Amino acid sequence: MDVDAYVAAHNAEWQRLEGLINSSRKLTGPEIDELVELYQRTATHLSVVRSSSPDPMLVGRLSSLVARGRAAVAGAQAPLWRDVSRFATVSFPATAYRMRWWWLGNAVLGNLLAFALAVWVVRNPEVQAAIATPHEIRKLVDEDFANYYTEHSAASFAFQVWINNAWVSAIALIFGILLGIPTVYVLLVNQLNLGLIAGLMFAHGKGDIFFGLILPHGLLELTAVYLACGAGLKLGWTVIDPGRRRRGQALAEEGRAAVGIAIGLVGVLLVSGLIEGFVTGWVHTTWLRIGIGVVAEVAFLAYIVVLGRRAVRQGETGDSDLRPDLAPTSA
Repeated sequence: MDVDAYVAAHNAEWQRLEGLINSSRKLTGPEIDELVELYQRTATHLSVVRSSSPDPMLVGRLSSLVARGRAAVAGAQAPLWRDVSRFATVSFPATAYRMRWWWLGNAVLGNLLAFALAVWVVRNPEVQAAIATPHEIRKLVDEDFANYYTEHSAASFAFQVWINNAWVSAIALIFGILLGIPTVYVLLVNQLNLGLIAGLMFAHGKGDIFFGLILPHGLLELTAVYLACGAGLKLGWTVIDPGRRRRGQALAEEGRAAVGIAIGLVGVLLVSGLIEGFVTGWVHTTWLRIGIGVVAEVAFLAYIVVLGRRAVRQGETGDSDLRPDLAPTSA
């Protein structure tokens, strides 16, 4: 497509649309009809440009114009609530479900690594000696591991772990664009720490305490980390193999979906943080603690499977790009 010719052919319409948007509160009836028509036509122009031209300045100009046109046509408040609702019930679960093999693979491989490390630590006293002194290990398994969940107030501790987990997940996800290398690092560190602590606890007969304190919040928290790592690895793999899409287009689409995952995980990690802060160290009945964690995990997985599978079957990908109404027009 000849970009200059396309701009020359439609620039007057875009300028007219911008003028109508700027004076949208004072429009007459016919001008409102013209605004709606020009908005739809410009949305179609944007679609044509995206599919035919790599010009980022033109795409940016039209994207901004279409977004402003959409707000002028539909109103700013209603679409905001509609978009929030759509994100929670369609976009986020669709992205998570679409990437399910990435994060389920992380979960399986990561837990196998943690299990292997724990067994290695349990069976080799010399490995335990290399980790810390006998006094330090005994203090960890007898006091520090359990006290970690109660040494601060519940609200303060919940907030701290929420921020920390959100930060770690964001690093794993966003920096996945660097061929997934930082993502793999985050996953390895997380699983090595898990396996190391588990090995020391089981080696000293504290396996029941380990699972009793890890499972309530850890089920949901680790699932969120695996999901973040899965999205990060998917983004990194897109750099290597964009498939049938142009690399720039593929990265833009997967990047927007990854941002959606990051936003959704803020809420998921808030729930796991609340469980860790108010349940793990303060509910003294083990079966009740674990039961709360299991309910939270099952609810989240059901949410992803039920809503996500339905959305994917309807053609949703989780790409949060603006999808306005289009009007028939010639290129």
